Amino acid sequence: MNPYVLMILLSSLGLGTTLTFASSHWLLAWMGLEINTLAIIPLMAQHHHPRAVEATTKYFLTQATAAAMIMFASTTNAWITGEWDMNNMSSSLANTMIIIALALKIGLAPMHFWMPEVLQGLDLLTGLILSTWQKLAPFALIIQTAHAVDPMLLTALGITSTLIGGWGGLNQTQLRKILAYSSIAHMGWMIIILQYTPQLTLLALATYIFMTSAAFLVLKTSSATKINTLATVWSKSPILTATTALVLLSLGGLPPLTGFMPKWLILQELTKQNLPITATIMALAALLSLYFYLRLCYAMTLTISPNMINSTTPWRTQTTQTSLPLALSTTIALGLLPMTPAILMLTT
Repeated sequence: MNPYVLMILLSSLGLGTTLTFASSHWLLAWMGLEINTLAIIPLMAQHHHPRAVEATTKYFLTQATAAAMIMFASTTNAWITGEWDMNNMSSSLANTMIIIALALKIGLAPMHFWMPEVLQGLDLLTGLILSTWQKLAPFALIIQTAHAVDPMLLTALGITSTLIGGWGGLNQTQLRKILAYSSIAHMGWMIIILQYTPQLTLLALATYIFMTSAAFLVLKTSSATKINTLATVWSKSPILTATTALVLLSLGGLPPLTGFMPKWLILQELTKQNLPITATIMALAALLSLYFYLRLCYAMTLTISPNMINSTTPWRTQTTQTSLPLALSTTIALGLLPMTPAILMLTT
């Protein structure tokens, strides 16, 4: 892609998200979401592969549906209240519609069906943008409107997402689909705690972004899209393989890695709110996700060459990818747990 076009598209992505962040008016927020969607579509379709075009079409249709629902709900609310302000959401119908539309935007279960299919059709860097940056603007709107939404709806969305995100990834062999289901499960953790402590939602979102960035950049460096290919990476870059296994365990939420921190604090907060059954379901759902991360770790670090692997061994060529983003995101994904007391001070 022409670097000038790429620069314009990435700037538009940033502009759309910033516009949504800064707005308290529904029309402006909707405009930001639309700029965001339209800016990523050329990036998704840039390889002109039938799978990429199909993924782009699916993404466009779901995002357009969600945008239309947001516009309809905000118009309904403006009709009832007489103003477009986000903080004045007195219509329960408009609230519910907006949360469902935003859930469709970020791929929360049961509105998640587009997410694995779309991510599977994209290259890894565009998939990284879709899994991280594209979640920010809808999440800003969810956080602003969550106070007026029925708590049972948010709890149902959260539990369904963590369960489906865990179950869906169990039988997958494609790494992008596994990361899509991982994303759905993490979104569930963020939504479940939103009504009690929004700061923990932001913390979970930040750690998710760093861990997912590390995972996608590793796959990009090793050119891996299937579990079979992961088994041949250790001979090419053993240190990368060791750190990747730790990043995957961090995504699964194991101590003493960064991923344990948001899960620990969220379960602690749910228990404080006298919701032991919800906390137990969430903890058990995390085990489902942990299983498929462990599968990836097993394929990467515990299978050696005598095993029959159907994929060809990669050429040991020097990669042209810059390693600084990978190094930074991996370090953050592995080493932030000791910062928990400081983060607790900031969130309480």
